[in-house]
Amino acid sequence: MKKIILNQIQTPDGTILTSHDIHDYKRYKDKNGEVYMVDGGTEYLRRHTNKEPYKELSIYSDSPFEVIRENYYRGTFNEEGNRTWISISKMTIDHLRNCITYNEKKGLGNGYANKMYRKELNYRGIN
Repeated sequence: MKKIILNQIQTPDGTILTSHDIHDYKRYKDKNGEVYMVDGGTEYLRRHTNKEPYKELSIYSDSPFEVIRENYYRGTFNEEGNRTWISISKMTIDHLRNCITYNEKKGLGNGYANKMYRKELNYRGIN
């Protein structure tokens, strides 16, 4: 079964809405007056619009890894303590390794995230 890697749409005025987490509800009133919504993160796709179509930009696990690595995000905290999202392609080697270790300590060593972190390390030629 395909896994959602990125839950994202583009509204007619070009605004991109991304839901990163399961209850990461994003709502936007487009220049055309329509309200667009995304929700569900990588667990499910939930959309809302009244009339005007949007462009679906979601990415799935059957995409090439070159696409996945740019669009598989990890929530992290910046120096100011604010949560941000970073793609695995932009994570440092230490960050990838620390995430693997953290997940292993939480009993998630064989989870999908660790598979992607390891695949990214292999992609970079680092084992």
